Amino acid sequence: MELILFGELAANGALSGLMYSLVAMGIVLIYKSSAVPNLAQGAMTMLGAYVVLAIANGFGLSMWAAIPLAMGTMFFVGMGVERVALRRLAGRPIIMILMMTLGLDIFMRSTSMAIWGGTGRTMPIGISDAALFLGPLLLNRTYVVGAVVAIALFVVFLLFFRTRMGMVLLAISDDYIASWSVGISVERGVALSWAMSSVVATTAGVLWGSVQGVDQSLALLLLKGVTVAVLGGLDSIGGAMLAGLLLGLIEGVASGYLDPLVGGSSHNLVVAATLTLTILIRPYGLFGRHNIERI
Repeated sequence: MELILFGELAANGALSGLMYSLVAMGIVLIYKSSAVPNLAQGAMTMLGAYVVLAIANGFGLSMWAAIPLAMGTMFFVGMGVERVALRRLAGRPIIMILMMTLGLDIFMRSTSMAIWGGTGRTMPIGISDAALFLGPLLLNRTYVVGAVVAIALFVVFLLFFRTRMGMVLLAISDDYIASWSVGISVERGVALSWAMSSVVATTAGVLWGSVQGVDQSLALLLLKGVTVAVLGGLDSIGGAMLAGLLLGLIEGVASGYLDPLVGGSSHNLVVAATLTLTILIRPYGLFGRHNIERI
């Protein structure tokens, strides 16, 4: 019985970790494409979920019809954010860009609170509540669906960064000035990375909204996303997937045994400890590039 409990905690934790990687993937996409650490990804995840509900309720559409429309909307929201807030900061010190993304996080959360209020909403996407067993292990169906979506997006972006446009974004990330000098439209490339990240954020918002409801707490997924991105390496999409799997497994097992002892919420402690230890021991993550500058 104890072995079955451990297996369920580990399996569901690993699956939820792959859903965390959806948030991390958005962070990695922007960093990999433009070398910008985005602290607004949690708020974008929350906003994407709210936009899905607004379209579904406002136009009387089914959830599955509203989701692609919301993705298209968020695609242009991401491009707009880059155009209005970040474009004029291109080439500036990274701390300025970091503070701008933090400001965007606060702005998005405040705006969503003003428009939709703080009341939680359900996100019914049609995933059955029936029990799903893998042998003796009881699995969460939404986590399984989320894990499949995360793996599918990983494959899509893995292939994308082997295309000409993907190579252009990598070049922009390496050196803005050199990219400008050879005729690459840096602004357009960075805008595309924000647009793709917004679409991924909407996907994460829908899946996590179906698990915990849609409210301001979705923005708190930023901590999980940042931890996974840092652990895997800020410029590695594959690292984000493996790190999400690892973090989810550790969090699931640790919180399953610690929660009864400390009264709950130990998963946040596990995540914070993982982030702190990663920065102290391996700041470039498991698969991130360690750039050495010669002076």
